[in-house]
Amino acid sequence: MSRDLHLNELGEFLKARRAGVSPADVGLPATCEQPRRVTGLRREEVALLASISTEYYTRIEQGRMQASAPVLAVLARVLLLNADQRTYLFELASKGEQPPHSMREKVDPQLQFLLNDLATSPAFVIGRHSDVLAWNQLAAALFADFGSIPENRRIYVRMLFTDPALRALYMDWEEVAHLAIAQLRMASARCPGDPKLRAIVEELSAVDEEFRKLWTEHHVDTRILGTKRLHHPVVGELTLGWNRLSCGTNPDQQIIAWTAPPGSPSHDALRLLASWAADQSIKASNGVP
Repeated sequence: MSRDLHLNELGEFLKARRAGVSPADVGLPATCEQPRRVTGLRREEVALLASISTEYYTRIEQGRMQASAPVLAVLARVLLLNADQRTYLFELASKGEQPPHSMREKVDPQLQFLLNDLATSPAFVIGRHSDVLAWNQLAAALFADFGSIPENRRIYVRMLFTDPALRALYMDWEEVAHLAIAQLRMASARCPGDPKLRAIVEELSAVDEEFRKLWTEHHVDTRILGTKRLHHPVVGELTLGWNRLSCGTNPDQQIIAWTAPPGSPSHDALRLLASWAADQSIKASNGVP
């Protein structure tokens, strides 16, 4: 009988976190084994600290057993999980085998109206796989001409690793890429084994070594705001704040809005870019190259 995909994912997550904890981190005495044959804690050390048998823990990590909530709570403490990691652990553990999402994601028309009204704030909507589902004119001018990208390739995390222009836009690209993967991993807990997500991961793992490494490390992140530095070919350097807002009608969809303090150089640059984008749109509608 095949093992449940959510149990496999949970086991891989525990294994990755076990590798990141040293004996000294949890107060275990040093051994004479130099060097240790494993990175981080051994399974038997985790089991000892959690007061469970090694066989029981091994079955959990191998995806052959569903752990109870109290056991998961103890493992979270033993493996020094942070709040995001605990959330991911329990979210993943609560899922059984589920049918994959089959319906194409759509954005409510009123949400598109809202995006269009944000004249000086770039904003776009991403779906459960980081698909870019809707955007305003300024977001297209700042990040990419989303409308020219085939729908099945308009996936933000994919674009981060395959679009040289988008990679060059972010002055802190590595941090952005790490966060995108961590948030995609967090979102994946809602539907383990999703075939579209699996296809995205397989493609990017095959073409980018950095993506493959980061995905297997099982980092997770629920951050909903921050600041990024960009260098745009038209308006130069910008420092923008970003916020991730959940759509009330569809929790799988997130609005990503970018802003700058009024009167700041970055705010002025956004206004300039909005004017430039409007001029480009007028020229395109009149057939001017």
